This record gives sequence, structure tokens and C-alpha cells, in this order.
Amino acid sequence: MNRKIRVIVVDDSALVRSLLAEIINRQHDMECIGTANDPLVAREMIREKNPDVITLDIEMPKMDGIDFLGRIMRLRPMPVLMISTLTERGAEVTMRALELGAVDFVSKPRVGVANGLTQLSNEIVEKIRIAATAHVHRMVKPAAAAAAAAAAPAGTDAAGAPAAAKPPVSSATLLGRVSTEKLIAIGASTGGTEAIKEVLTQMPADAPAIVITQHMPPGFTTSFAARLNSLCQITVKEATHGERILPGHAYIAPGGKQFAISRSGANYVAVVDEQAPPVNRHKPSVEVLFKSVAQFAGRNAFGVMLTGMGADGAVAMREMKDAGSYNYVQDEASCIVFGMPREAIAHGAADEVLPLTQIAHALLGKLRASPDVRHRI
Repeated sequence: MNRKIRVIVVDDSALVRSLLAEIINRQHDMECIGTANDPLVAREMIREKNPDVITLDIEMPKMDGIDFLGRIMRLRPMPVLMISTLTERGAEVTMRALELGAVDFVSKPRVGVANGLTQLSNEIVEKIRIAATAHVHRMVKPAAAAAAAAAAPAGTDAAGAPAAAKPPVSSATLLGRVSTEKLIAIGASTGGTEAIKEVLTQMPADAPAIVITQHMPPGFTTSFAARLNSLCQITVKEATHGERILPGHAYIAPGGKQFAISRSGANYVAVVDEQAPPVNRHKPSVEVLFKSVAQFAGRNAFGVMLTGMGADGAVAMREMKDAGSYNYVQDEASCIVFGMPREAIAHGAADEVLPLTQIAHALLGKLRASPDVRHRI
């Protein structure tokens, strides 16, 4: 019999601690080995019990969850699942938690907590299972800086000043003569927010248009896009239905909606559909985006599959390859979770399997070497 996943629950609400412990203990493959009402108690419990996963609230007494998470990832990296309330502030702080190294998050309801957490029980235990398999990395950012950044209002830096302007554009980094028909399509899930940031921050201002599906619920993709936009030379935004998809821009699939591309004359346009059903249990789904890229971009496309659990997008990425795209897949060593990349490789969809830090460089090198790639792949 396999050893059970050992979980510690950290939350200042006695009700939430009790509910989460009950949900965890009902599972055949996991057990709650302790609960803590604040990070200081949790710290000693983690030392004593050595859990496989911890669930962590954000707003707590004595030390907030973001500060505690920063310390964990510097001193004793381990899989952490954040339990965050879905508010505008909650979304901002959740993005910072993922940046600090949290594996994933669950949106805790603001009202009707008992009923809400019960309804979320399947999502909670599935994400705990995923977290238990995740490859976490030591966080080197100083905890004080992380805490200051977490406390800063949206649009400001850690000191409370207006956030820095977008990075200056250097002519040395520009691509130059690349066909406006070129398109980059990225799919990701667990661990993907930081992986996407790694790729996009290396993109020059004149990069081909980029379309992205990251598994994320409603309410969080706006904050995710804004955070990326502040860090990148390209413009990053949530996709809106019917807009032209332009070079120098990246478009994020809105949470809770399917995102695809289509053509209108010579232009790519965004198709955003709130009524479309989930595909592979996901909405947005990488499969939906990649299928449309195979159909409408064909050999003008580049595919990128990043870290994530499951198989969403693997079949459609092979369709992209069959249509002439050139595809990059993140390697196992650099993935938080290797599921989606593994499935893409198994389906024969990968042209190159690379560490995360090399994907953007390889893609840009191919574009620079072959401005009209569609005639040379």
C-alpha cells in the first residue's frame, strides 16, 4: 500500500480548518496530520511532522500567508496550495503567491464558506494530489522584499510608488523583418504563470502575436495579464471577442471562457466564447486554442507547451505540427508538473524539448535566422 499524502492545513478560521481536514481525511490516499491557526504555530508543526503538502491561507494574524510562503520557499521549499478569497485584492496577492513558488491555489468563497468548500472538495483534493508530485524550487528573493511587494497596492512597487514603466525597447533586441502572419501559441497549467512570464519577458517589442491559454478561473486572468504587461516589452492583455490579434501583443484567455483564433481577411482575430462547454474539463482549454491555430495559422505558427498536469492540448499540438507549425515543449527537469509536456511528447507533437530558460531564446533564434519561416520549416 502506498504511503498517504500528509497534509498540514494553515488557516485562521477554525471552521475552515475543520472542513479542510474533514475533506482531506475522507480521501483514501491522503491524511491531515495537523492544523494551525497562524504561521508561527505552523512553522513548528512543519518542522516536527514534515508534511508532503501544506494548504495556506493568505490573511492571518501574526504573519500573513505571503510573508510565510516567502520564508518557506527560501528556507525549506515544499509544495504549497494557497487558499485565497476571490476579491480584486485576493487576485493580486494570489498572483504574488504563485510568483513566490506556490504550486496552485483554490478560490475560497467570501460567503457560505461551509457549503462553498464542500462544493470545492473535488478541486481541493485534486490540487493537493498534484502539489504532492510537484517539483518545487528554492526561492532566492529576500523575504522582506517579497513581503513588501505583497503589501504594495496594485500598480505600485514595494515602496508604494507608482510601478516602473515597461522595460525600455532596445533596437538590438528587435527581430526586424518577420512576417505579420507569424503567430506563437502557448499552453500551460500548474506552474504556468511563472513559466509564461519567463518566456514573455524575453520577447522583443516586435515579436509575433502571441496567444496564450493558462488554466485559470474567472477573476484572476485580469490581474495575471496586468502583472505580465508591467514586466514585458510587448503589450499583454486579456483577449476580448472580435479584436485583431496584432504583432507585439500577447493575449491571455479569460478565465471561464474558451479562447480561439479565426481569420478576417489577412488578420487573425480573437474568438472568446463564454457559452462554450469545457474541453478536457477545462475552460479555457489549450486544446481549443491549439486546434484553431492549426486551422488558421498552420505553418506560420509556433507552438509552446509549458508545465501543467494532464493532457490538455496534446492532441491539438500534434495537429499544429501536422499543419506545419514548429513546436517547443518544456523539459521535465524545469517543469513544476510534467503532465502536459509529457503528453505532447508522447503524441509526437514536439520538435524540440528544452529547459524553460532556453525556449524563448531558441524560438527567437529561429525567427531571426528565417524571417519567412513558413517557406523553410
